[in-house]
Order: sequence, then C-alpha cells, then structure tokens
Amino acid sequence: MADLSPGVASAISPLVRRIVAPNAGPLTGAGSNTYLVGVDEIVVVDPGPAIASHVEAIVGCGGDRIRWIAVTHAHADHAGAAAALAERTGAELLAFPAIAEGLVVESTEFGVLAMHTPGHSPDHVCYLLEEERMLFSGDTVLDGSTVMIAPPEGDMAAYLASLERLSSRRLRLRTIAPGHGRLIDDPAARLAGYLAHRLEREASIVAALEAGAVTIDQVVDAVYVDLHATLRDAAAATVHAHLIKLAADGRATGTDGAWHARAA
Repeated sequence: MADLSPGVASAISPLVRRIVAPNAGPLTGAGSNTYLVGVDEIVVVDPGPAIASHVEAIVGCGGDRIRWIAVTHAHADHAGAAAALAERTGAELLAFPAIAEGLVVESTEFGVLAMHTPGHSPDHVCYLLEEERMLFSGDTVLDGSTVMIAPPEGDMAAYLASLERLSSRRLRLRTIAPGHGRLIDDPAARLAGYLAHRLEREASIVAALEAGAVTIDQVVDAVYVDLHATLRDAAAATVHAHLIKLAADGRATGTDGAWHARAA
C-alpha cells in the first residue's frame, strides 16, 4: 500500500505518483494529495499548500519535466503552492474558469480531461486520466470521510448533480485519486455510497425539523451523534447547505434563522 507519509513520492499506478503535503488535520486527513502524472512530461494535479518543503518535494520528484499544473479548485490546501511551483518550473497553470471542460493536456504518454464539478466550490474541476481511467477528484470525493459543503460557495444541489455525473457508466472509472486519503479502487460503489449518504442526511434533517428543531445548531444536535467539537462548524455548514437545497425543493422554509419543514 502506497505511503501517506508527508514528502514521500509513492507510485500509485504506472503513470502516477503521489506526494502528501505536511498539513494533516481534522479536515485534511493525512494531508493534501499532490499527484504527478506522466514520466517524460508531467502534469502536477493540485500542487497543495504553500509550504516550502512541499514545493521542494514536488520539484525534486518532477524537476524540469513538469510542464503543466492543474488545479482542482482555489482552496489554499490544494492550490496555495501553484504560483511558487509555476515560478520554479515555468509550467503552464490550468484552472477554472479558463479550464472547465474537455481535453486540457495531451502528451505523448497520456491525455487529461477536465470536468466541471461544482458543489464543494463553484470553481471545482475534476481531471480524468484517460489511459488509466483514473479520476483526480480534489474535494468532490475523499477517502475516509465525506465532503464539506459550506454555503455560500458550497452548493448541495450542484454537488449532488456532480456526483450523479461522475457516477455515469460512460466514464468507465477504474480508480479515484482523492484530494485527501488513499486511492479508491471501487469508484462505482463509493459514488453510490456518497449519494446514499447525502439522501439519508437530508431525510434526517427533515425529520429533525418535523420533531421541532428550528435553528441550525438544534438540527446539528439532533442529526450528528458524538460529534467531535473540532468538526461542529463543518457539520453546521453542511446542514445549512442541505437546508438551502430543501428550501429550493419546496420541502423546508427558512426566515431569520428559523427553519421549518414544509408538508409534501
């Protein structure tokens, strides 16, 4: 099993190496994953946080073969090192909105397709390595945890639509390389589990409203059992995102911080 130790370049497939950034935490797991794709020409997917030692590890692994830097989204734990790495390598920076859909990198070894997958953030893009049917999912799919959807930039309806899109059999995904955690080798099952989890969470939020919860904090208390204090803000943000979607669907109302279930 490939190493998740910070700064260690680990091969996870014939074309892909992963370097984990030294930014472990409650929301980043073992750290942010940076992927180096290719041998003779390299695209770096998510250069990670602006930490000098991490930039050095990337340059040490890819050197002057780094031709492109592809960012999944602008959050600092994924894109913070983009400018520094581009300056060190002269690589072309690829990010939304200039890159949103279609072929973005074509080398003699591989092709990479961009897919606009909003939800976690409006600028989120996933990248598909065609030769290996590997999806670099950024913060759309993670290993070992669910994704935080935090309004106003987080949009639950858009996120569910993105998960549905990635679930398409036409993509023929073999693996998912997440922004945090280990390689996912059961893409269809993992995506189905993500969708099921969100629908279950939505149902539990409706049930909490029907039982008398009015504020977001009250819904969090009703829905999340044994929640660690460090994750409470993330849980509240996710509940808020679900409530906004429920309101748009006509299943809830919310004014002045008071939320109520609406009869079907």
